[in-house]
Amino acid sequence: MSPEAIHQQQRLADPPETAPEPRTDPTAPAVEDTADAAATHRRRGARVLVAALAAVALAAGGVAVFQYVRAHAPRPADGGTPPWPIPADPLPGIRAAGLTHGPMGHAEHYHAHLSVFVDGDEVEVPADIGIVGEEMSPLHTHDDRGVIHVEPHTKGEVFTLGQLFKQWGVTLSATQIGSLRAGAGRTLAAEVNGVPVTGDPAAIVVKAHEQIALVYGKPDPSFKAPPSFTFKPDE
Repeated sequence: MSPEAIHQQQRLADPPETAPEPRTDPTAPAVEDTADAAATHRRRGARVLVAALAAVALAAGGVAVFQYVRAHAPRPADGGTPPWPIPADPLPGIRAAGLTHGPMGHAEHYHAHLSVFVDGDEVEVPADIGIVGEEMSPLHTHDDRGVIHVEPHTKGEVFTLGQLFKQWGVTLSATQIGSLRAGAGRTLAAEVNGVPVTGDPAAIVVKAHEQIALVYGKPDPSFKAPPSFTFKPDE
């Protein structure tokens, strides 16, 4: 056998050369592991987002439910705690105050102002106390500034703060406003033009341009109810 033939047989007998395997970093994560981690991260993020959205929805729904229940709950006979909205039906309060309703009276027209404070916070005196559709009692409110309108059909009629509160549906006495009672360190005080008034505040006579203040809570020497009110030029 010739030398060329022998060399050819040796080449055929040798195993074929293979390409070297690429070097890898033993500390680097496998491609499969990286993909799994990314998927897990996405799933975890989605769960957190869903939980957050659910919490927001629950909170919003809870507030809505609370507001609905409060708005539709039966109103206590004494008015309950503030805020004190006007009654759904104003007629019983007008009758309880010994008043009637009808067109606006023109015998007199003057205004007073009422401020109510509970534990240092001012309570809104709502609009439309004593208003029945287009008619009204001679003692009523038109807005929520606390301005009391007196518009009777007969000159010289006397109206009291208690009559306004009866129309409002809020109990007022020497020891109680709404369901809030004096005692256990809390008091109910009344002032007219900054001057303390003793006795039953319901008996305070509503007079032109007077500032009436009712203050309920623990006495606080640093708190002063406003002694006056700035009426509009036409009030």
